[in-house]
Amino acid sequence: MFTGIITSVGTITRQEPSPAGRLIEVRSSWDSPEFVLGESIALDGACMTVIRADGPVFAVEVSPESLDKTTLGERSEGDRVNLERAMSVGDRFGGHFVSGHIDGTGALCSIEDVGSCLCMVFEMPSELSRYVIPKGSITIDGISLTVNGLDDAAHRFDVMIVPHTQSETSLCQRKPGDRVNLEVDMLGKYVERLLAARIEG
Repeated sequence: MFTGIITSVGTITRQEPSPAGRLIEVRSSWDSPEFVLGESIALDGACMTVIRADGPVFAVEVSPESLDKTTLGERSEGDRVNLERAMSVGDRFGGHFVSGHIDGTGALCSIEDVGSCLCMVFEMPSELSRYVIPKGSITIDGISLTVNGLDDAAHRFDVMIVPHTQSETSLCQRKPGDRVNLEVDMLGKYVERLLAARIEG
């Protein structure tokens, strides 16, 4: 379980094919992370398992499914990635419920300066539109954000990026046309599933 609060922006230092898909090595900015082998960590919002660690550097294996369903297959050495370690019991819940299971990829359409903030407009897969509501939560590249506006007909939404998020995540490196990982609010998906089961039953 994650919350979408990014606590490190790491750098991909190495990647290579592996029997399980692709091995990606990342240098985090945490001082003394003391990674535990087998722990979960989100890379740009995608939940991965630490298979090797040495100080602030850790490695994960990205499966063919994850390479196909996320943007991790498009990353190169030197790219920056948003990092979040899984919640521990008793941690503050600063964002929203995030599973680290990417629902689909979207694309950045435009960026507009609004004072010191940035208004970013994203296009999403049509099948995700029904889970997105104005002032609801959405995760973009692992970042918990509030949906500012919604255009259902165009399958687009916009978010306002405050200065802190601009400086503490990799989102400002994205350019129009770049793809991003999206995870919609899981509570909406559970409600839909339960209502469907009730109607069918």
